[in-house]
Amino acid sequence: MKLEELHQFVRGTGAAIRVRQRLQPGGGPGDKVFPPTYATGDNKLKYVVEKRRIDGQDVSCVLLDSVASQANRIEEALLAAWRSNALNFPVVGVDFAAASPDLVDLGIITALETPHRIADAILRDSVTADGTTLFRDTPEGRAYTDATMRDATAVYRLCPTALALGVWDSTGPKGGMGAKFQRALTSEIMAIHAETGSKVGSRLDPLQIPSNIEVYHRSDDNEEWTIDAAEAKLEKGKPVLFSRKGGEGKGKPSSINHSNIAPSKDEFSGGITFDYAIQTVVLSMPALRKLHFKHGYDGAPLADAVTAGEAARTAIAALALAGIVHARARGYDLRSRCLLIPESSFVLEVVAADGSVTEHALSVDDVNALVATAAAAAAQHGLAWEREPLRLIPAPKLVELVKRAREVAVTAGGDA
Repeated sequence: MKLEELHQFVRGTGAAIRVRQRLQPGGGPGDKVFPPTYATGDNKLKYVVEKRRIDGQDVSCVLLDSVASQANRIEEALLAAWRSNALNFPVVGVDFAAASPDLVDLGIITALETPHRIADAILRDSVTADGTTLFRDTPEGRAYTDATMRDATAVYRLCPTALALGVWDSTGPKGGMGAKFQRALTSEIMAIHAETGSKVGSRLDPLQIPSNIEVYHRSDDNEEWTIDAAEAKLEKGKPVLFSRKGGEGKGKPSSINHSNIAPSKDEFSGGITFDYAIQTVVLSMPALRKLHFKHGYDGAPLADAVTAGEAARTAIAALALAGIVHARARGYDLRSRCLLIPESSFVLEVVAADGSVTEHALSVDDVNALVATAAAAAAQHGLAWEREPLRLIPAPKLVELVKRAREVAVTAGGDA
């Protein structure tokens, strides 16, 4: 796919670019995989199971990866390409390591990693590198707060991926009235003709510690255990049985991860088998065409807003395609025991406004070049991308919040 083809398609001749990729388990057809689980209460199936209409029939399907999860995987792939300099586009980061030696392990958290992208509270509660100005009080932050679908220049400058994957500025100064940018790019993976199964679990203790020995909290260290009642913490004159939040077997060796665990069967999150899985990716051209760009980064009206807008929308489309291609290149290892393998080569279906479909192949190198040329074309119209448009550090209150959270986690035995 060449830049001019994409430009014309985004401009008005296209309806969508999509992928329909059939997948099989890494172990081969019929192997069991494990979908994501969701809180449902006790004794209920923890998977998303629904009927979908396929070839005129109601078919039992199970969700393997949601639209939100797929968006995160696309962002992870784009971030990896950005860090390796294979792609260059704007990424805003919050440098926790620069703010405190106690937070070096967090490094730089970018808008590609935060749950709400550029609108996330992590960025809202961060300041400029000199520590003087909150993000939302900078010229860039104020411009983002005021951005809308009618003039999305500030988002394009700071976080163009949000214009493809969607963002709602619900935690900013305008609250629920903050601007919403709909998803233009969606992806989802469903298992088709799926059947749920069961799994079993047990543990054999090589020390053969029986379950009837009582374990207590130590009086001098509540996080440590003892079997000597004389060393135990007392409440109302009685030794306090050892337990951890979220643990099992209060006062039993199993509460400290010793002793046997009897075999058990789980029918509510025991994996599934299926005929095939399918990933459906759709990049909506009408959604992109809703985005307009009236002003440059300095706030002055663009000399030719129409042409600049077409170039910016094309660059966003190219970046979205890069997300699709790079994510696919990383593979489909969704979680433990959920590795999927494509049945066929990767093909983009370009759907025109009249419904006609043409197929395109697009490699990683091809899409990297497409993003570079599209970004350069937009730059010629006053909408240039800067690789790191703004560097932030967490505000002191955010630093203290993270430190306090870690203290609480330690006190709670690792369960914050």
